[in-house]
Amino acid sequence: MIKIANVQQNSLAGIAGIKSGDILVNINGKSVVDFLDYMYLSSEERVVLELSDRTVEIENEDYENLGIEFETVLIDEPKRCHNKCVFCFIDQNAPNMRESIYFKDDDYRLSFLQGNYISLTNLTESDITKIIEYHLPRINVSVHTTNPELRVEMLKNSNAGNVLEIMQKFADNGISMNCQIVLCRGINDGEELHRTIVDLAELHPFVESVSIVPVGLTKYRDGLPELTPFDKQSAIDVITNVEKLQEKLSDKLGTRFVFLEDEFYLLAEREIPQFEAYEEFLQIENGVGMMAMFKEEFDNAKNKTQSSVACGDSSFAKGVSKSVVTGAAAYKFIVELTKFVSPDAQVFAIENKFFGESITVSGLVVGQDIIEQLKDKELGDELLIPKCMLRSGEMVFLDDITIEDVERELNVVVKVINVDGEEFYRALL
Repeated sequence: MIKIANVQQNSLAGIAGIKSGDILVNINGKSVVDFLDYMYLSSEERVVLELSDRTVEIENEDYENLGIEFETVLIDEPKRCHNKCVFCFIDQNAPNMRESIYFKDDDYRLSFLQGNYISLTNLTESDITKIIEYHLPRINVSVHTTNPELRVEMLKNSNAGNVLEIMQKFADNGISMNCQIVLCRGINDGEELHRTIVDLAELHPFVESVSIVPVGLTKYRDGLPELTPFDKQSAIDVITNVEKLQEKLSDKLGTRFVFLEDEFYLLAEREIPQFEAYEEFLQIENGVGMMAMFKEEFDNAKNKTQSSVACGDSSFAKGVSKSVVTGAAAYKFIVELTKFVSPDAQVFAIENKFFGESITVSGLVVGQDIIEQLKDKELGDELLIPKCMLRSGEMVFLDDITIEDVERELNVVVKVINVDGEEFYRALL
């Protein structure tokens, strides 16, 4: 039995008289364990909800959302990860942060609902059956390697070796997957990476794409396995090997299939591939092709603006001085774009003192580093900060520093910008 937290006004459930506080017993005679059960069972033309004190029947010919909301996204608790991956970023977090930062989920429902990556090691047979029965349109899988022995060693989980077996079962039942490889230098790169990509390509088209991201290493690795960060030459080697595979797979499958996270190109001091090279951008949330997309959006905005100016539109803001913050990795890229629009604007690369200087991505820049490094700088009227530096849905950095804290300490108005090239262009104007 599940308590209903809220019912949306004018929804099917609201019109039927269901209200917050009602207790849901079952739908169409079947028990509801989690949100997937609710979604699946309520997507019928005729939905019978048994409540603790009455039964409500709803005709749903258009398959609408009933408008019922529960206390948590999943209804029950998220499934916790039981792996001890040698590269796990959460195990490298700084101490004394909020408790939620240290929670590791490995929940296939969050993979479907929010795009999280799962290892498949914590799936039960009933979980696999439900994924197939409900025919989830896509799940994201953290593969890392298809070598069974190596995967057991990397994930420190004796169940980790059967990843291809489970993925084959999903493919046989038409479940689409995107895959991720966290690449650890000297462990699952080189020949092991080649093997993994070839194995996964055998599951195409159900495995739609594979992303490769370099392992992130913070300064908080006491007691954890020793790992070597990628440098310029090792990043070049990875790019060279992957480009050869992309060429072969493009001929065989009609897609490049495997894509590198942008950081590899920045480490190698190579140009980011062209926009078209990322095809459908299936892994952009994983940092794959983000800079190419950003540049494309920026250029489109630039062309639109130039056309507007040519037509006499003079509505753009004047006389507002701006500065921009970014991570060290993207600094040159952001400077190039910024100077094109606003030559006087300053761009500041924030060195990551909080997690360690080897962490250079913008998404892990924290508030206290921004404050400490910009304390005595001339920042102008506005400081532009990318939204990826903040926790999802909050105006708070990973170190619990708020936007208001930054504004107060630096005496500047902070403008949070989505990771969107057009929005960045217009914010600079």
